Amino acid sequence: MIIGEEGKVYIDLFAGCGGLSLGLHNAGWKGAFAIEKSADAFKTLEHNLIKKKKHFDWPNWLSQKHHDINEVLDNNSENLISLRGKIDLVAGGPPCQGFSMAGRRVENDSRNDLINSYINFIDQVQPKLIFFENVRGFTQGFKRNDKKGRAYSLYVIDELEKKGYTVQGHLINFADYGVPQKRTRFILVGIQNQFIKSNSNLTKETFFERIEKNKEEFLVSKDLTVNPTLENAISDLLQSNGQIESETPNFKAGIYGDKASSYQKYLRRYKKQESKVDSHRFAKHTEIVRNRFQIALNENLTSAAYRERFKLKKSSTKILEGNKPTPTITTLPDDYIHYCEPRIMTVREYARIQSFPDTYQFKGKYTTGGKRRTQEVPRYSQIGNAIPPLFGEQAGLVLKQLIQ
Repeated sequence: MIIGEEGKVYIDLFAGCGGLSLGLHNAGWKGAFAIEKSADAFKTLEHNLIKKKKHFDWPNWLSQKHHDINEVLDNNSENLISLRGKIDLVAGGPPCQGFSMAGRRVENDSRNDLINSYINFIDQVQPKLIFFENVRGFTQGFKRNDKKGRAYSLYVIDELEKKGYTVQGHLINFADYGVPQKRTRFILVGIQNQFIKSNSNLTKETFFERIEKNKEEFLVSKDLTVNPTLENAISDLLQSNGQIESETPNFKAGIYGDKASSYQKYLRRYKKQESKVDSHRFAKHTEIVRNRFQIALNENLTSAAYRERFKLKKSSTKILEGNKPTPTITTLPDDYIHYCEPRIMTVREYARIQSFPDTYQFKGKYTTGGKRRTQEVPRYSQIGNAIPPLFGEQAGLVLKQLIQ
């Protein structure tokens, strides 16, 4: 692996399907390698960023496949320590399900232990910069005996400060950065104290001040806006445009309509009008479900009214509004009814909401269920778990500015 000859070099931890890596790639960073436990998510990252974009300069001591971070730490400690002084940034955040307000918030969820694996990895590699992302719930303590405990965000900040970093964390809503989704996440940025001392000309402006100041110029340069709507994002992907055979037998896929917004033009900029839309397969709803969805749209029902009207126990179904950014999308597509058609959204529509370009192809199953949900990460889940590339690019540009 040849490190540091061009641009800035980073490692992506808990990389998922590559949303953050794609953003960093677009910002001019070079990947050393990525660690992702799911074979499904890694296939998507591998196809788009390793094979198509040649983005990673993968080391020969680490096999180019999915990995558990603890196995990498246990088996490659000497190799990780040898990277000290060569890695500019370690990016990514551990899985968030144990902290998520959308889930059950279980403090002893085994995935929460990955916080310590993350800190151990930072300690071994000692990058100049740290970029960490997690859900809003990460900043809120778990209840113990009717009292709130200490938030994990404070624990992480304390531990990283002990490892020699100056750290700041803030909540950021990605809709403010051009993503058509009200998705608030905890972002933490750390700079190595040793690096600060050896660089007297290092900018005093924080990451959060600079990314806020830069966003308007960035979005204008792409002909994009703050708070784009769902309709801005997906109105060219309607089922009424027409249907063709899907790559999956017995399913139909959608075709492109005319580009109707600058956001659509931006994400379709390398796709021809007549080319196939990747992962735009429509769900097969029963007539009962389609009729129910149509009534919800016709009568503009709220989620509560929808549940009451049809005597449904499921409480999380949302009827999306075309003239607003979406609420935070989860990994469960059945939670959302399309804003103007009686159906759930497709994988490609999910990807648009998360700002993935249409050239980014997703691999693996579309959905999964039952016990398989603990082993498999289908396409909807890959996208629902991702950091939007559009925000990742803005973060990447500012992170480069911080240490140039």
